[in-house]
Amino acid sequence: MSLRPTLAELLNRARADLRMGLPVVLSGGGETLLAAAAETLDAERLAAFRALPGSPALLLTAWRAETLKARVYDGDLARLALPDTADLAWIRAAADPADDLMTPLKGPFQTLRGGAPALAATAIALAKTAHLLPAALILPLAEGPAFAAAEGLTLIPVTEACQALLAAPTLHPVVSARLPMQAARAGRVHVFRPEDGGEEHYAIEIGRPDRTQPVLTRLHSACFTGDVIGSLKCDCGPQLHAALAQMGTEGAGILLYLNQEGRGIGLANKMRAYRLQDQGFDTVEATHGLRFEDDERDFRIGAALLREMGVRQIRLLTNNPAKVRMMQAMGLGVAERVPLKVGRTAENAAYLATKAAKSGHLL
Repeated sequence: MSLRPTLAELLNRARADLRMGLPVVLSGGGETLLAAAAETLDAERLAAFRALPGSPALLLTAWRAETLKARVYDGDLARLALPDTADLAWIRAAADPADDLMTPLKGPFQTLRGGAPALAATAIALAKTAHLLPAALILPLAEGPAFAAAEGLTLIPVTEACQALLAAPTLHPVVSARLPMQAARAGRVHVFRPEDGGEEHYAIEIGRPDRTQPVLTRLHSACFTGDVIGSLKCDCGPQLHAALAQMGTEGAGILLYLNQEGRGIGLANKMRAYRLQDQGFDTVEATHGLRFEDDERDFRIGAALLREMGVRQIRLLTNNPAKVRMMQAMGLGVAERVPLKVGRTAENAAYLATKAAKSGHLL
């Protein structure tokens, strides 16, 4: 048996490194790239990048480059040459659209040709799945593996990494315990942990759902602002409590509480999106403004947890027909879509209207 980390473990280690401001080394196709998240980069490491042979560049998505009026030569990615005068403030202003009104003049930019597209795409994917802005400081390396070993940096083989990033996560049950709740005294909480050491997910089981019949089910993505502090900007908290109450009334059900805050972009990026909404963007436009997709959640997690719990047929509490289609595509039978229309406020009326008009929610 080997004690060496698996690729999935290396990827999660790389995400943690990027969140701490530590660069990672990406290698594949005969090329190697040193990459650090633009959001967590500090002045000392920026100076270290500049001290290495070659010229560092700022890697951005094509969406962000379009906003900055910078040319894109590589499909959906752009590499901006770093001016000699560029400091951390310049890098962060170029990377973060939430401050565009505060720092409106950033160009003109020199966009670089060439590079390693697969390595660059992996750097952006790692930043996104680490819930960081999709932007990275990058530098090609001549001796990447040796450099990574000498500096103690995480080395990621990119070809395999791309496959692993696309693979469905494997989750295992950790513990379950009885928990009486307001919705039902016969409650139980199950904790599941992914193999790569990522965020845990929870299943709240009300009563004893009959697995031979469609189980009343809710896939609920974590929403700190709505679930915990009662935000009026969304309907998440009311949906959470209404779903549990309905399960309590019927005597059985399963609510999956999935740690995919902000439709999978994380709380910090959700707050950035809120700042963009304050500037006049709707919820979808704000998410796009940060260079994320409408919905970055991985619904394979919910399907995997239900199968782990022996559930094959569900009555899905949702206003989103796309959720129904996704569960069906993942092999779960959806016998019924159960509406969950609660939580409308004056503050979230425009948000709900956008969800209906642009995301197809039945509200």
